Amino acid sequence: MKGRCYNPNKEAYRRYGQRGIKICDEWKDDFTIFKDWALRSGYQGNLTIDRKDNDKGYYPSNCQWLTLAENVRKGDA
Repeated sequence: MKGRCYNPNKEAYRRYGQRGIKICDEWKDDFTIFKDWALRSGYQGNLTIDRKDNDKGYYPSNCQWLTLAENVRKGDA
C-alpha cells in the first residue's frame, strides 16, 4: 500500500498515489493499528486488501479482504 500510494518510483504509483489515493494516517503511521484492523476484519495469508470504492483511499470503512481471484474479477488487481 505505501509503495503504490507514496513512492513515485513504483510502477503502480500512477494508478494510486498520482490519482490521490492515500492511506489513513492511523494505518500509515502505526502498523500495529493496521494489523489489529486486519486481524479483526478477517485477514488470512491468501487474501489481498481491496478498496470498496476505487476512487477513495485505504481506510477501515473502505477496505476489505478478498482472494486474488475475487479481486481480479472485480477489476482491481
